[in-house]
Amino acid sequence: MREYLLLLPLIFIFHDMEEMVGFGWFFRNNPELYKRFPRTLKNYIGFTEMGMTIGVYEEFFLFGGAALLAYYFPSKILYAVWFGFFMALAGHFVIHIGHTIYIHKYIPSFITSVISLPVSVLILLSSAKHMMFDWITIAGITMSILIMIGNFFLLHALMGKVNKKINSPDKKYNIVPIPGKF
Repeated sequence: MREYLLLLPLIFIFHDMEEMVGFGWFFRNNPELYKRFPRTLKNYIGFTEMGMTIGVYEEFFLFGGAALLAYYFPSKILYAVWFGFFMALAGHFVIHIGHTIYIHKYIPSFITSVISLPVSVLILLSSAKHMMFDWITIAGITMSILIMIGNFFLLHALMGKVNKKINSPDKKYNIVPIPGKF
């Protein structure tokens, strides 16, 4: 199982590079989505690469930290946390694929999600063969998935605040126009 541990941050970065490179283009070229999905996209109004980058760095440190801790200090609980984080990442890929299907448009994250999902499932299945699923392992997996769900909401709120700060009236470098201000 140890040979898979460092793949978590690598697969995450592979996937998030598509998001970082493509989301600015995507939101600039699809302003109608703000009207179709106002609640979902509220934190993407005035999207900036800086807001996205802060979120990516924070998640990278979580994934990288969990992978490195499990790699250098092997233990049942660290393997469980790593496994739960990897499950959350795989679920993230499923959500991106679902979003693309639902809105009938390419969303930057779709291509790497399609590539990364089967690889992630294979890694998870191979890793599961080496784990003993007792209550400690299941609690660790559950805790880490819940941490990632909470982190998702925290990061999107943080991205929204960064985007608002960068797009404040005294700033002159809006990356993506705010809907209604074209």
